[in-house]
Amino acid sequence: MNLPNRITLARIFLVPVIMFFLLVQFDLGTLRISDFAITYNQIVAALIFIIAASTDGLDGYIARKNKLVTNLGKLLDPLADKLLVAAVLISLVEMDKLNALIAIVIISREFAVTGLRQIALLEGSVMAASKWGKWKTAIQITMIVALLLNNFPFALIHFPFDIIASWVAAIITVYSGIDYFVKNKHLIPVE
Repeated sequence: MNLPNRITLARIFLVPVIMFFLLVQFDLGTLRISDFAITYNQIVAALIFIIAASTDGLDGYIARKNKLVTNLGKLLDPLADKLLVAAVLISLVEMDKLNALIAIVIISREFAVTGLRQIALLEGSVMAASKWGKWKTAIQITMIVALLLNNFPFALIHFPFDIIASWVAAIITVYSGIDYFVKNKHLIPVE
């Protein structure tokens, strides 16, 4: 197994570690700044999420640069991304930090576009990430980090960045999904 695929697998294996720190009931303590509080569990989960999310671009870059692109990598990379985002979004809903509607919209779009990508692969082509898809990913990661960190540092000035980022992420996610389907409508079988 080549290095990019190992990096992708590491991202998959980090998902349950993040879930452990978010959902298992144990307390590493709490950080308090004025009226702001966050558990160290959340901080650890956020740091691991940031590391995992940053490997997304790294594995693809290494694979393309060193001509190590494989069919396994083409399959695992989007799967790892979806697992990471879906698991954390579901955890955030469980923790009552994210509106379930936003999580459902984002996860539904991810499954739909992944399905379209699989159809493209069966047809012998690869759907490249669009600029809207890249914006969607960046905004989703920003939103998730803000939610994991209880809106720090914006909570200190009582600015609802996490709520705004959540709705912006949902809107951009829907738009980027529509963009993928419109640009690739030729892949959708019409009977």
